[in-house]
Amino acid sequence: MAEQKIESTSIPHHMLSNDAYSQWLGIEVLEVAKGYCKVGMTIRNEMLNSMGKAHGGISYGLADTAFGFAANTHGKYAVSIETSINHIEALEAGDYITAEAVTDIAKTKVGFNIIEVKRGEEIVALFKGVVYRTNKDWEM
Repeated sequence: MAEQKIESTSIPHHMLSNDAYSQWLGIEVLEVAKGYCKVGMTIRNEMLNSMGKAHGGISYGLADTAFGFAANTHGKYAVSIETSINHIEALEAGDYITAEAVTDIAKTKVGFNIIEVKRGEEIVALFKGVVYRTNKDWEM
């Protein structure tokens, strides 16, 4: 039986169901559209560093997940080729943060994304990602 393409807005949910790290983080998909994804999570005690603040990798992980999910909504397997993050505010246990892919520029096989990480309305980190889109379709 031939496989069917997955609807673009279903791809992030499919990806999350197969992503143990994002599941461990407690990430939930909040909104999805083609080229867009918003995810959220709560900072837990085991995510804190030696200074009692969230490890930088936690907000990075959330932003990277939003980035990957948004980039893949174009229907092709997309992989990151460069990412960076600027941490603006420290995070603490109990903080609920969101990451929203607010900019999606698709140029042939290369795409550019900017992700805002927020605590409420406050931007706590900015993430930039460059993605390469393969020829492989997302299929069920």
